Amino acid sequence: MNTDKNTVIGFVLLAGLFFMYFWYTNKQQTEMASYKKHFDDSVAMIKATADKAAALKNPIKLDSASEAAGIVKSLDSVKEQFTYLENEVVKVKLSNKGGQVVGVTLKKYTNYKKENVFLGDSSSLNYPVNLGNNQTVQINQVLFPTTTVLPTENGVQKLEYIFTTPAGKIVHHQFSLAPNKYTIDWNIKLDGTDQLLTNNQLNLIWDVHSAQQERTSKYERQMSNICFSEGGEFDYISSKTTKAFEKPVQWIGLVQQFFTTTLIAKDGFASGKIDWQRRIDSGDGLAALQAQVQTKLNGSNANVALSLYYGPNDFGILKTQAPEMEKIVNLGRDLYSFVRPINKYILMPVFDFFAGFIKNFGWVIFLLTIFIRVVTSPLTYSSYLSSAKMKVLKPELDGIKKRLGDDQQGFAMEQMKLFREAGVNPLGGCIPALLQIPIFFALYSFFNSNISLRGQSFLWSHDLSSYDSIFTLPFTVPMGFGNHISLFTLTAVITSMIMSIYNMAMTPTQDNPALKYMPYIFPFMLLFIFNGLPSALTWYYTVSNVITLLMQLVIQKFIINHDKILAAIEVKRKTPKKKSNWQSKYEQMMDAQKKVQELKDKTKK
Repeated sequence: MNTDKNTVIGFVLLAGLFFMYFWYTNKQQTEMASYKKHFDDSVAMIKATADKAAALKNPIKLDSASEAAGIVKSLDSVKEQFTYLENEVVKVKLSNKGGQVVGVTLKKYTNYKKENVFLGDSSSLNYPVNLGNNQTVQINQVLFPTTTVLPTENGVQKLEYIFTTPAGKIVHHQFSLAPNKYTIDWNIKLDGTDQLLTNNQLNLIWDVHSAQQERTSKYERQMSNICFSEGGEFDYISSKTTKAFEKPVQWIGLVQQFFTTTLIAKDGFASGKIDWQRRIDSGDGLAALQAQVQTKLNGSNANVALSLYYGPNDFGILKTQAPEMEKIVNLGRDLYSFVRPINKYILMPVFDFFAGFIKNFGWVIFLLTIFIRVVTSPLTYSSYLSSAKMKVLKPELDGIKKRLGDDQQGFAMEQMKLFREAGVNPLGGCIPALLQIPIFFALYSFFNSNISLRGQSFLWSHDLSSYDSIFTLPFTVPMGFGNHISLFTLTAVITSMIMSIYNMAMTPTQDNPALKYMPYIFPFMLLFIFNGLPSALTWYYTVSNVITLLMQLVIQKFIINHDKILAAIEVKRKTPKKKSNWQSKYEQMMDAQKKVQELKDKTKK
């Protein structure tokens, strides 16, 4: 990190992109407030309509035999019964009311309360079924009278709910759970589809809610979004609250920071739409999703093959569930999609390699940092060499400035000429600062979405996927700082400050006051940017700063020889130079501007 003019330009660009990113993500929270009332009113209207429809359609006068069979009952009179399917990673809770999954416990993950993560609470899947005699019932209003736990085959557990309408048509809800899987396969089998469904179309409504699992619900809400595959291509919505599908839909997922609840249609849904909303209250609710999807069935008997994924946002696991589902893991999107290849093909494989033989993820990040610094060291060396050349040329530049006085255009032309003669790249000093931009955003996405860091402790940090806190403030500091103090943030800021002080000592005095104070301003800005970020990222930045400082000391003290650099410059200056087209045009432009300025000065006189 150098403090010449071009390095400061790099820092300004870096800081600008930092703030642009966090402004963009935080803006989503404020946008949600304007939609809250509309969403709540819509949900209330939908619920009221459904309740009214059920009330009108359910007062079917059933004879005692029908009632004994439990064909249809109102919700108030139904005694709900639960059945469980369980493997090594999940415990699935199913209900005979609607014949569906009502919640899944993840056995290998705990939440901020130190309890097992539970997904799918207050969620439901629903579709209308014709009973005959122009009467319809919503499937979640039905008490399935028959529950059959089928024999296990090859470790796969199976369960079937059966409901028979007064017209003798049968609805089967068949569930299966394989060993070590987070996916519950759900097969809807309809005997008499042409009479059970209007126009042979299944109109499925999926209501699902997500609840807080991490330390702060505010940050987890910010990370929440809706992901889906439409027309075989991954997409997502984060700030919008509605989406109408124009192409067939393969899957829809309500995504939290580290967990996902996803509905997968093996043959796809023909059409549909989704409405969702982030919660903005102080409760532990994060978001609510309602998906309305349709599929056309053929024949009098039909099967609809679905799957429900309740599990972690693990890249490897999601990749095996459905095409493009691994993109739920945010390794870089939209404006920052350019970092996704860096994460996918470089950082992730290197991280996994180190994690294969080192159990503590703090030391994995340490080795990852060393790897990054080694790979980028040639550029770092060329930057320091360029800075050393600039330092050698400083006396000549001072002489030119003294000779030309306030003639800025003349100074720029002479400076360009001197750099060309000496073979110096004036932009070389800002290369490391610019290089940090894609690396930082790649690591920000990687550490924020890497579930393997969740709950992993290192030194004083109890969770590398979240900020570390050594002190909680009795108030909240604005501008993203929060109500805590992160020690890793302090180490990152302090090491940045030490580097700035060192570089100021190694760099000749700058005449521009902004150049003098910019190295101190930047670490101060980092204090607000980093304090709420994952401690994995601030630990990386601390290590990176220390390594950079050590490299700088070694290069400048033991590798770079200023006398040899000066001698090489003198040899370079005696070598005939050929101007590039850009240099020629630049000098022509500066010469024209100088003549215009001289003409203006004469006119004033």
